Amino acid sequence: MEWFTAPEYWMSRLVLQKALAVVYLVAFLGAALQFRALIGERGMLPVPRFVARVPFRQAPSVFHLHYSDRFFAVWAWTGCAVSVALVAGLDGRLPLWGAMLLWLVPWVMYLSIVNVGQTWYSFGWESLLLETGFLAVFLGNDEVAPPVVVLFLLRWILFRVEFGAGLIKMRGDACWRKLTCLDHHHETQPMPGPLSWFFHHLPKPLHRVEVAANHFTQLVVPVLLFAPQPVATAAAALMIVTQLWLILSGNFSWLNWITIVLALSALELPGTAPDVPGAPLWYEVVVLAVAALLVTLSYHPVRNMISRRQVMNRSFDPLHLVNTYGAFGSVSRIRYEVVVEGTADAVPHEDSDWREYEFRGKPGDPGRWPRQFAPYHLRLDWMMWFAALSPAYAGSWFGALVERLLENDRDTLRLLRRSPFPPDAPPRYVRARLFRYRYTTWQELRETGACWERTYVREFLPPTRLDRVAQKS
Repeated sequence: MEWFTAPEYWMSRLVLQKALAVVYLVAFLGAALQFRALIGERGMLPVPRFVARVPFRQAPSVFHLHYSDRFFAVWAWTGCAVSVALVAGLDGRLPLWGAMLLWLVPWVMYLSIVNVGQTWYSFGWESLLLETGFLAVFLGNDEVAPPVVVLFLLRWILFRVEFGAGLIKMRGDACWRKLTCLDHHHETQPMPGPLSWFFHHLPKPLHRVEVAANHFTQLVVPVLLFAPQPVATAAAALMIVTQLWLILSGNFSWLNWITIVLALSALELPGTAPDVPGAPLWYEVVVLAVAALLVTLSYHPVRNMISRRQVMNRSFDPLHLVNTYGAFGSVSRIRYEVVVEGTADAVPHEDSDWREYEFRGKPGDPGRWPRQFAPYHLRLDWMMWFAALSPAYAGSWFGALVERLLENDRDTLRLLRRSPFPPDAPPRYVRARLFRYRYTTWQELRETGACWERTYVREFLPPTRLDRVAQKS
């Protein structure tokens, strides 16, 4: 079938596959470095406890068959090795069926992690990586030109990501319709980056232009992805520029990067495709069968997208094959942060020597400027942002975090930037307090050098010692 392949997208496929492998690498690296404190045997939400109550059919994972911290570490680091092999082009040296199996490996491995990751892996970009990674299995290698059907299915994911996000904004917070959301968002976003302070202080008319441009990119441009060339390339290029703008404005894990990866499926990059034979019949049958399955599974995401009760970031099947996406349907006007402190005093009181724990990415010390972490995902820092919005978000894990801080747990402390207590002298009490944070003005920045100003709001957790946490748990 001559229509089955599109040789003009040869270079686009190559770049897309390399970029996707890098995202896989970042994802597996984050899992390998953070899992012990989050979901390990002594983690805040242990995998063994999860798989004991959730059946395999609801959350397919290799860890239903066996779990140990050593096994998880080997699994995650193997995922890193496979990702590096894909970046290096090992799939191009294999026969077509071998390349497909190689691309299937990271998808199966990361699915096993996400399905037992619980709260720590409940973010939309986890499903987005899995959905994209599954389609990458069928993109082919140097033995065959890129299949048109798979390229269009990748654009279909991108369409749902952008159009779904645009719809939920228009249906959600009124500030999106009034073009005023960016008066607050750069200040209240989950994890500001090194340039977020400057984005916040852009003139308000420019913020209005930003929001209007966002609506155009998310509600109009996605339709053009399915137009003939060069219109589709122009639409994809505009989406990439928008994502790069978002990357500069904050830390959104790999959400923006995986969106750029998807946009590559619509770009016609310069480059000459080598002469290759037509796609084998078995490959065409497999690709078309998978495409039919994914189109059928798209029913629920589409129904959700057009519904007035649209929800964000939901998977409709345990394999995360076709999902619904969206971000920031509502925008906070005020930034709150949970500040965690400890003291070695035997009897805690307000004048005790309370020392603050410093997190890697989330705001803490008002004088410490935010750093760039994305595409790496600081999972604990992100969940601390949710905890500040409502204690309900922290109900399943915050007590366990406090317990491990009281123990000076090595794996937990590795998630932090700095602990104020030496390894052999843990605090006797830990407390948490809620503060309101705001960006300083230009004048305040010049006078103090601080990018944040914070004001105490209320107690989040009273002074707690180890035996009290144990009793609650």
